[in-house]
Amino acid sequence: MISVCGLVCTQCPAFEATRDNDHAKRKETAEKWSKAFKSEIKPEQVNCTGCVSTAGPVFSYCQVCEIRKCGQGRKLKNCAECPEYACAKLTGFFAMAPEAQKNLEAIRASGK
Repeated sequence: MISVCGLVCTQCPAFEATRDNDHAKRKETAEKWSKAFKSEIKPEQVNCTGCVSTAGPVFSYCQVCEIRKCGQGRKLKNCAECPEYACAKLTGFFAMAPEAQKNLEAIRASGK
């Protein structure tokens, strides 16, 4: 499952913790992300069924993510489908997550 921005949702610790109903993973992820993002994240907030999910919870940041909002507004599966690929929002994100760029580039190259 590829998110709008190109990250692999199924490799995200929030997705894994939700899928496996793993409270220890939620706690570990909350501690790690709290330090990394200088924000208090509680284990009970680490629940996500994937950025593109319409049926379950999405991690709190994903609910306000500008890239996700843009893709949803354009009714895209992900940014690889966008005629304005790669916009400034996305290129800024790629600096932090180069693996997302690789994923989207592969999707664009495959024509899917």
